[in-house]
Amino acid sequence: MYKSVSKRISNTVFSVFIALTAYISSGNLAQAQDIKGDAANGKAKNAMCIGCHGIVGLQASFPEIHKVPKISGQSGAYIVAALQAYKNGDRKHPTMRGIAKSLTEQDIHDLAAFYTDHGVDNRPALGKQPNIEPNANVEALLKKGGCVACHGENYAKPIAAAYPKIAGQHADYLYVALKAYKTEKNPVAARNNPVMVGMVKQYSLSELKEISKYIGSLNGDLVTISQTRFK
Repeated sequence: MYKSVSKRISNTVFSVFIALTAYISSGNLAQAQDIKGDAANGKAKNAMCIGCHGIVGLQASFPEIHKVPKISGQSGAYIVAALQAYKNGDRKHPTMRGIAKSLTEQDIHDLAAFYTDHGVDNRPALGKQPNIEPNANVEALLKKGGCVACHGENYAKPIAAAYPKIAGQHADYLYVALKAYKTEKNPVAARNNPVMVGMVKQYSLSELKEISKYIGSLNGDLVTISQTRFK
């Protein structure tokens, strides 16, 4: 009985923590609404982005080999949040930190506006249910972390604008990203988001890989659009 009560209390505290984090994120977004992103300006500023994100199938080699993440079709608010996290050091990836530090807040919002609708014609139709059902083991892992509570229907409709769409993202990138939240005291390969840090600690690396493989297999809004100069 004690364990059952303790578990309920723990789950309640964690739910409140997630809700509070979403509230704080919403507050930060409200403060940033004075900056309006311009998609046309973002297209003119994305030269440093397309060298990696505009090449279909391109692989990065740090912190291990993985495909460069798809960002076309991602939530604009999440792109803003991610670039700000690289800029302020909450995300440690050296290349992305260097790029983000070179951007003004207006640059960040312009790029986010551009990538939000980029590739809209290349997206598959999304249903309310996952197009591939997880096996029993993966389903248990997803429920354990309550992943859908933040990332929404089919892991493609986040409950807060600053949370990412993850359905259909490259599985190897998802795995590397999840491991980064599990990484401590590494100045170049860690992420500090408190919700995700707490979430991944309950999983082994093999379990994170299973979750990543399943979510990466789903249809979603995310695509990589080959840029004209790379075709």
